[in-house]
Amino acid sequence: MSLLGLGGRRSAFARGLRCVSCMSRTNCTRKAANAHKHSIVRSPLASHPSIGARYFQTASCRHAKVVKPFILKDLTEGMEEATVTEWFVKPGDVVGRAVPICEVLTDKTSATLKSPMAGVIKATYYEVDQIAKVGARLYDIQVEYDSAVPTEEDLLVAAPAASMPEPTLNTPSSDCEVDLGTVPASGKQGRVLKEDIVRFLSEPPETTATPTPPTPPASMPARPLRSSAIVADKVEAIKGIRKAMVKTMTAANAIPTFGFNDEISMDQLVIVREQLKDIATSRGTKLSYMPFFLKAASMAMLEYPILNSSPNSACTELTYKAEHNFGVAMDTPTGLLVPNIKSVQDKSIFEIASELQRLMTVGAAGKLEQNDMSGGTFSLSNIGAIGGTYARPVLLPPEVLIGALGRMQAVPRFDKDDNVVKARILNVSWSADHRVIDGATVARFSNLWKQYLENPATLLADMR
Repeated sequence: MSLLGLGGRRSAFARGLRCVSCMSRTNCTRKAANAHKHSIVRSPLASHPSIGARYFQTASCRHAKVVKPFILKDLTEGMEEATVTEWFVKPGDVVGRAVPICEVLTDKTSATLKSPMAGVIKATYYEVDQIAKVGARLYDIQVEYDSAVPTEEDLLVAAPAASMPEPTLNTPSSDCEVDLGTVPASGKQGRVLKEDIVRFLSEPPETTATPTPPTPPASMPARPLRSSAIVADKVEAIKGIRKAMVKTMTAANAIPTFGFNDEISMDQLVIVREQLKDIATSRGTKLSYMPFFLKAASMAMLEYPILNSSPNSACTELTYKAEHNFGVAMDTPTGLLVPNIKSVQDKSIFEIASELQRLMTVGAAGKLEQNDMSGGTFSLSNIGAIGGTYARPVLLPPEVLIGALGRMQAVPRFDKDDNVVKARILNVSWSADHRVIDGATVARFSNLWKQYLENPATLLADMR
């Protein structure tokens, strides 16, 4: 038997030691340990600052049940709190690793938190619609370890937040390529469970053809969707993404902005996109005009890098960003979100289109991740997809420039011979942080961006 750190005849209680096997601190002296054949070792937690007692382990202790807390981490950049929107488990439920435990709504996205380990749910600490702060204890899970000598992670019961595993977001599985939209769901609110996927893969696909609904006439306008009528006044708390909008827009309103509007001739870009659409489709990508807008903005910012910068909170320093992480405003079921495409300056038109398509897919499903929402340096809103021509976009601090695109329209214009011709025109509106950006810089940037779009050959010529 080896005794580490036990001196004289002082009891385990006197030396701050605990027997993990019998949890006794009063009688496990050196003599007692020899009597019942405890093999005493010092735990690696002996000097851990967050643990008030030290531990020692018996060789006969093969199973240890430990209750561990699940701490709410910062899921998105700058997140302070999250609203619990649904629990998928209750105390007493046995769960496996990576099983959905609850769903939370942050100020930027909705996330499904999964169990980082298998065990038994012992307690939950928040009801549905309650708000939990970052660092709060969401639930407890009892874990059983099969080890003669527990590790520091095994014995850490009241662990600080930094020691807990990162929560797992509900992301598409990479184990097999399955279109979840074709899997019959048996979970709550149409949620696809693991059992549904296994059943779907094991059963032969049905061959019954689904009748195609008739296409309405082109002249028939789409009817607006009607929500439930409000028959009496009601009070609703502002939370989640709307609460984040209050905070962001209030901060943006304190920034003096410079506005600049222009119109772009899209005739040449329409032709180029039409030529590339089939190639994009063959590569599994849908090609819209947005990738061209983003790439042109990135190339123009190489000439005007101050537009890809951000000031500090006191506006005494300006940080020039090397990465062009361009955000695209999206109207999602959970509200307005602005995920961003990373490193646009290093991506091709097709690569930007592919990443944009991915963001739109996960955004529509409410499954945008922290990396998708953080680190943006510039934003572009395609409000014209809904309607309108010009807009007044509001900055997203600490970004210093934001653009809004109107609806593309066919309008009469004079050509070089003064003949009236049909032209496809797109309106753009810029807003810049006038504390650090002057109007001339915005105008020159917009002119270069416009040149790239009206003459796509120059976009190709300047690519690096």
